[in-house]
Amino acid sequence: MSEKSLKACELFRANPKQKISDDSARTTPLASGSTAASKAADKQRTIEIGAEIAALQTMFYAEHKRKFLLVLQGMDTAGKDRTISSLFSMVNPMGLRACGFKTPSVDELAHDYLWRVHSQVPVLGEIVVFNRSHYEDVLITRVNEWIDDKECKRRFAQIRDFERMLVETGTIIVKVFLHISKDQQRIRLQERLDEADKQWKFNAGDVEQRKLWDQYQAQYQQVIRETDTNDAPWYVVPSDSKTHRNLAVSTILLETLQGLKLAYPQHPEYAKLKIS
Repeated sequence: MSEKSLKACELFRANPKQKISDDSARTTPLASGSTAASKAADKQRTIEIGAEIAALQTMFYAEHKRKFLLVLQGMDTAGKDRTISSLFSMVNPMGLRACGFKTPSVDELAHDYLWRVHSQVPVLGEIVVFNRSHYEDVLITRVNEWIDDKECKRRFAQIRDFERMLVETGTIIVKVFLHISKDQQRIRLQERLDEADKQWKFNAGDVEQRKLWDQYQAQYQQVIRETDTNDAPWYVVPSDSKTHRNLAVSTILLETLQGLKLAYPQHPEYAKLKIS
């Protein structure tokens, strides 16, 4: 079966045995091509998919039976914010919420590491997007050796149990690793320094974490291997190309929503009512 005939959820589904490499961040199996015209076509298709997502989100909200959690992870500059705006630019804010997880506060650190995450999961009829997530607690903490391997493995088991509980209580989970190459990250970090309207995004700490690039890639590999399940799958989306990234993630989301067989609630008794 060719890549073109595969659905996005099959094409980008994580393979725990596949090595995460810079080369795999540059591939564009779903995109039309690399020319200006093909990129424009992909942008247009992403807009069309956004309209379809908006219609399905309205049904999801009206149905009020399930919850939807989209987790976005990636190295700094991978495009988590831009992906969110691309996916949901046409969606009614009712029933949609984005949540970003930054450095834990003193109060959050006084609780278990999942406490602040659990408080932000979706309610019935709601789609919630995590910009970073509980996975930071097995990524930055392990790469910087704030926790040891034994504690990391314990957290992997806890995360699997946590996500299983969410799924068993009605949450659909989709986890996406926005995968960029080291060269592309350098370009985007430099843009944040060079362009006045992007300087607010620059954080000197990002440069320090960049020095640990290889360790992060290895840890992402382990995270995906340990926590990819059929109920809470990981998708690895090449993100050197912004248009390809947006098209791929929007298609994954659309296919997942379509698979839910959504429908507006029906109330036959209302047909007998007459409004005076």
